[in-house]
Amino acid sequence: MLVHDLAGMLPVVYTPTVGLGCQESGAFSERVVRIIAEFTQQPIIFPLSNPTSRSEATPSDLLAWTEGRAAIGTGSPFAPVLKNGVHMRIDQTNNSYVFPLGAIAARARRISDGMLLAAARALAEMSPSKRDPKLRDVSYRVALAVALQAQSEGLAERTSREELEACIRLKMWTPIYRPYRRTFS
Repeated sequence: MLVHDLAGMLPVVYTPTVGLGCQESGAFSERVVRIIAEFTQQPIIFPLSNPTSRSEATPSDLLAWTEGRAAIGTGSPFAPVLKNGVHMRIDQTNNSYVFPLGAIAARARRISDGMLLAAARALAEMSPSKRDPKLRDVSYRVALAVALQAQSEGLAERTSREELEACIRLKMWTPIYRPYRRTFS
């Protein structure tokens, strides 16, 4: 995919190899997925939106559009898919994001059952039935709950709440979308 750099002067070639979805149902169309698959032997495609009705694509479609080459993780549960005559379960990878930020910020020595429970409770408190949560706020509150639990269990190297809060905010990923200008039709 040819685009121009920020100054608009030099052509730059970007090769998309990963599709990471987090907000729009149907965003990974057949055309988009086939373009990603054109640039890499094993495309990584994670339609992470939840619930299932909001998923960017289904695992069975992703496998079909990549000739079975895609590494797939979803944000919603899907039925097993048939690949090379074998039924395969596709894992929900969004659940792996529930505690790492808080554990990293606290410099926790390990993940305890209490930390997982703190993450679950914080997530439940952010339920859409109770409020209108924003993803960044949910991530922050879950991370802080995990970090504070690590502190209370004596598993954290960082011991001040202020230090934890600052570290979590610093480590939260913020997407940066570069402007580009198409040079082909």
